[in-house]
Amino acid sequence: MDLLAPTPIFRMFDEAKTREFYVRWLGFRVQFEHRYEPDMPLYMAIERGNCILHLSEHHGDTTPGSAIRIEVSDVDELHRELSSRPYGFARPSVEPRPWGTREISLTDPSGNRLHFFSRC
Repeated sequence: MDLLAPTPIFRMFDEAKTREFYVRWLGFRVQFEHRYEPDMPLYMAIERGNCILHLSEHHGDTTPGSAIRIEVSDVDELHRELSSRPYGFARPSVEPRPWGTREISLTDPSGNRLHFFSRC
């Protein structure tokens, strides 16, 4: 029996701002969307490569302001990509960390923190 990669769940408050951040800017693709009824909160999955995240408007699913570390093969390439698609709420930079990584730290519209990193 092997443990497989976890699928984190982030809280979201504004569907339009969440889509702008994750889909239009970060380049994730919507994997699925679910609502129990049309006027109920949205639960959706997004993916980019092997990274899968779930985003939920359901108030009991998770705590706002969570954080995740996402390893990428080339954080500088990610930085160039994001810089080519300006986003009005963030101007990320790549920062070297004393534990041997280079990182881009971002905060989504709901206050969740994403730390993209490459090992040096």
